[in-house]
Amino acid sequence: MSSLSQILHTLSYMGLPLLFAMVLHEYAHGWMAEKCGDSTAKRQGRLTVNPLAHIDPLGTVILPLMCLMLGSFLFGWAKPVPVDPRNMRQPRRDMALVAAAGPGMNLLLAICSALVLALLPTLLPDLTARGGNGDAATSNLITSMVIRPILLMAQFSIMINVFLALFNLLPIPPLDGGRILTAILPARPAMTLARLEPYGMLILVGLIVFDKELGVIHTITGTFSRGLYNTILSTALGLRPGVSE
Repeated sequence: MSSLSQILHTLSYMGLPLLFAMVLHEYAHGWMAEKCGDSTAKRQGRLTVNPLAHIDPLGTVILPLMCLMLGSFLFGWAKPVPVDPRNMRQPRRDMALVAAAGPGMNLLLAICSALVLALLPTLLPDLTARGGNGDAATSNLITSMVIRPILLMAQFSIMINVFLALFNLLPIPPLDGGRILTAILPARPAMTLARLEPYGMLILVGLIVFDKELGVIHTITGTFSRGLYNTILSTALGLRPGVSE
């Protein structure tokens, strides 16, 4: 069990990246659905980056706080964006695109965060000099109060978005990976997989509860997430001015 000070410290740096990761994940679903001909999300006011439109009390507030208090990996979700395949031009193909848009957005956010983490320190001398006109105390204040929190949030943002992208690609309906697989499989296996959707959340809870025995979540949060995190970050660091291959 984490102490209150640890929870508040972690929340101050992880809360905003997690919120943006969940909200923009759902926004991407709605955006892609509209591009494919379904404007349901837009008509219901969900095609927006306003967090209030996407907050799910359990998945966006209660569960992340419980994860912090228990000291486990930070996890959560936003309210799913409504999608109606009947409005789409090619429902099976378009549903796969809509499902893939969410993890795709998380990967894009991870890449953008890595670029911030890699390139912001190269601007540090200019930023501090402008802010303090050569005054060391003011420069240190800008660094500690502005730049350091941004860098920490960018680092957490990479970790959070990489995990959410990989977790959502698990081939279990109603996760995005399950919906993608349902859309690309032949009709009979797709129907069989779709029948699992009412039990999908129970399967996910089971994977989380029995993770010590099964190791599925640990593999995602450990091996795969760490590998993708390191790849994205090392590539971004290689873009720094003056860094050679």
